[in-house]
Amino acid sequence: MSDTPLDIHQYIALMLDQTASLAWQKMGLHPDPVTGTTHPDLAQAKVAIDLCGHLAGLIHARLEPADQRQIDNLLNDLRVNYMQRT
Repeated sequence: MSDTPLDIHQYIALMLDQTASLAWQKMGLHPDPVTGTTHPDLAQAKVAIDLCGHLAGLIHARLEPADQRQIDNLLNDLRVNYMQRT
């Protein structure tokens, strides 16, 4: 374990990862980790995807180009999958 405190940008990246995971669940593409079942809720999925976009915007400029592409691809995948379901 590191003695260095968690940087706010690292925390935002963790939030982005968790929110993206929730977006996949709310689209019904990943099961709920507790119940193992899927319960699509596209209204909540949209909020989660929008939040992912906002969080990404807060850290995008601080990322290495490869990490920027990874986040851009994640956001694109989330948005495309959402559009396919609506």
